[in-house]
Amino acid sequence: MLRAGIIGATGYGGVELIRLLSMHPEVGSPRVYSSSSEGTALASLFPHLHQVELPLLEAIDVPSIAENNDVVFLATPAGVSVQLTPQLLQTNVKVIDLSGDLRLNSAEQYQTWYKKQPADAQTVEQAVYGLPEYNRELVKQAQVIANPGCYPTATLLGLLPLAKTDWVAPETWIIDAKSGVSGAGRGVSLGVHYSELTESINAYKVGQHQHTPEIEQVIQEQTGKALFVQFTPHLVPMTRGILATIYVKLKKQVSAAELQEYYESVYADEPFVRIRPFGGHPRTKEVSGSNFCDIALHLDERTGRVIILSVIDNLIKGAAGQAIQNMNIMCGFEETAGLPKVPLYP
Repeated sequence: MLRAGIIGATGYGGVELIRLLSMHPEVGSPRVYSSSSEGTALASLFPHLHQVELPLLEAIDVPSIAENNDVVFLATPAGVSVQLTPQLLQTNVKVIDLSGDLRLNSAEQYQTWYKKQPADAQTVEQAVYGLPEYNRELVKQAQVIANPGCYPTATLLGLLPLAKTDWVAPETWIIDAKSGVSGAGRGVSLGVHYSELTESINAYKVGQHQHTPEIEQVIQEQTGKALFVQFTPHLVPMTRGILATIYVKLKKQVSAAELQEYYESVYADEPFVRIRPFGGHPRTKEVSGSNFCDIALHLDERTGRVIILSVIDNLIKGAAGQAIQNMNIMCGFEETAGLPKVPLYP
């Protein structure tokens, strides 16, 4: 059985990794690590894990972690992987980083958007951006994965097929995205206080969200086009889910049938991308608890725009599920192993 460790096991991403790995046919009970809760039973913090056989939380000691694990998930805040990953890469352990520390190629960009010191250039260069639908062959050979952000996952899976064509105008593309509050993590703040959040919706980090350069970087890597995106995230009073509504201007006439056929052909062999019937309205509830990304296309002939609707569960396809999908590819397992085949509903 593969030996897996989770650093940052007390956050929502870490707990979701535990849930999914407990169903994985090739992985044993994961070791769990925390910087603040050493010696504590995870079930005392998360009673829903009471029946899951887990060791006590361990301190973050890199030599011990490397000795006892084949793959390590870093479900940590930004700034932690910068310190730990270079040490782990000196061993044979595989690393999957769920934070944003290794996603941006430019140290200057990382400092600008994350307001933290970047990882060393060698570590960043080794990291493969783990969007399996577009980087599968690189993921197979990788020792370290930069797991994509939740907003970029929903956005890029919806946008990249069209970006790769010559159908779209080279001007700013608009991404209007809405996320459940679990995307903010488990920490307490006024912005996620129940009385402040419920019965309301608000935009945040307008023009300043750290996922903006990640989206632009991947578009350029995949298409060779240096394009800007106007990305505005919103917080909605639900626990899970992201809906990204993407607006792209066409520069040539394309029919609805052509758009639909093209997207279906791009993702025909992808186990976790589902192209809905043209003109559909996918809901976050319809992918909840799953690793699916559901995409629907609309064509507004009056304005000459394609509107792409893309939904994911931010904690799964946007975090833990995609991390396990990457682990499966890295380790030669069935890509869908350990990942739910059917979403939760209602």
